[in-house]
Amino acid sequence: VQLQASGGGLVQAGDSLRLSCAASDPRTSRHTVGWFRRAPGKEREFVAAISRSYSSTYYADSVKGRFTISRDNAKNTVYLQMNSLKPEDTAVYYCATDFEPITIPMNPDRYDYWGQGTLVTVSS
Repeated sequence: VQLQASGGGLVQAGDSLRLSCAASDPRTSRHTVGWFRRAPGKEREFVAAISRSYSSTYYADSVKGRFTISRDNAKNTVYLQMNSLKPEDTAVYYCATDFEPITIPMNPDRYDYWGQGTLVTVSS
């Protein structure tokens, strides 16, 4: 499966962006999709994830209340709405999925398929 992440860009602190993760395989609609990010000089970290059934969403504490993950299964696309962006949100954002059940969505090792990443830069 191929994942295409898009929507990144250069914004100012307090602005909003919406990232999209489009999947080439419709099976993705039946599986958990996660967003991760890697800031310059830092390790990859979990941002958010959404289960196949819409009923479960997961967020890192650093983005809770500011970011919202959602999905449109008809379009095989998962979105990450990012509001009140901060300079510390600057990173390359990656979406990921797997066709096995993911019991720990915050763990990147649980995902086999990754998109190419989209750069988000937040200026102060």
